[in-house]
Amino acid sequence: MTRSPAKPRRLRDLKGFGPRSEEILAEVDIHSVEDFMAIDPYQLYARLKARVKGTGLNSIYAIIGARENRHWQEIKQQHKTEILFKLDELGLAPK
Repeated sequence: MTRSPAKPRRLRDLKGFGPRSEEILAEVDIHSVEDFMAIDPYQLYARLKARVKGTGLNSIYAIIGARENRHWQEIKQQHKTEILFKLDELGLAPK
């Protein structure tokens, strides 16, 4: 019988995240895995862009990757175009 992986208890336990990710997310009032999973990834990216200097495209890839338990580079490689279109619709695309 195959056991399912343990549910992450801390933000740093999500794929691609670590202690610095927890600090950054705390700056936008995300303090738990539940908080993180409850917010739309694009809303979270918008908050980060507005409040955390240096937030770039890799951040949205990392957010989506952590939610899906996939590496951010895999997200970038497979979904970059659709993510960029969505960011453009929201007025969040890089200039």
